[in-house]
Amino acid sequence: MRTRIYQGALLAVLATVCGTAYAQDTAAIQKALEGEYHLTKTTDDKSDIVTAGSVLVLHKDKVLMVASTSTANPCMNYYKDGRIVPTKACGVGEKIKKFGHLFPGQSSTPSLTTRNFVSGEKFWVTKIEVKENGVVFDFFTDAISDTRYISALTIPFGAFTPTPEQALKTVREVITAEPAEDSKDSKDAKSDPQQQASAPQGGQQEAPAAPAAPPPPAQPAEAAPAPLAPPPPPPADPVEVQVGMTTDQVVAALGQPVKKAKTSTKEIYFYKDLKITFVNGKVKDVE
Repeated sequence: MRTRIYQGALLAVLATVCGTAYAQDTAAIQKALEGEYHLTKTTDDKSDIVTAGSVLVLHKDKVLMVASTSTANPCMNYYKDGRIVPTKACGVGEKIKKFGHLFPGQSSTPSLTTRNFVSGEKFWVTKIEVKENGVVFDFFTDAISDTRYISALTIPFGAFTPTPEQALKTVREVITAEPAEDSKDSKDAKSDPQQQASAPQGGQQEAPAAPAAPPPPAQPAEAAPAPLAPPPPPPADPVEVQVGMTTDQVVAALGQPVKKAKTSTKEIYFYKDLKITFVNGKVKDVE
């Protein structure tokens, strides 16, 4: 009897330890993924973007998505053996019934607005959820012919929970995050040969020059009267951004934005209290 009690206690301790280790592993993977793939926040009705995150670049073909206005659940796609495969129920709508029967001529699976996204296309990620069998990404696209699309993708882990580095390596086979504009500029600056030539070679810094001798003390003199301050300049006219202006005109008027986001069809400039959407290089919307 005592042996059974000891065995039961040991199993309980092992289950607690394993559960704690698993929770720590998944939390580390979640943190690593959200650190590389910044989440985008959408409006409640999924008609627009509130806060732009990372722009994702797809590296595999045929991620099936449905229109964000659809009442059906987002398509669930699976990454397996280097290919993306949607579930059989993906894109199947609810049956429309009247008195327990379909309308005459009504299909049992009414068609929805769906679209297959292929390698090279771009979209956003709105949710990352690490589960026991893998990680699930929720996708949201820019408007394509006035339609935004949503979808989900499961990337399985396999028999064992991977390390955060292994999980990132697997995810990067399918999607990568487009570098931010600031990191692009700094990377280009580092690769500029003229800037590299002006930097000290071999990581050595120039020795500081010896301090100059202090000047002789000046003879006390009467303090000159302080000059009169010039009158303040007249207030500048408020800058107004109008539909149809080019990106150069907007930057000339407002300066560089705090953040930029770019998709296959649009470019968004984020200022402190302003969001400007460009289509084909011209202002389409100002919020």
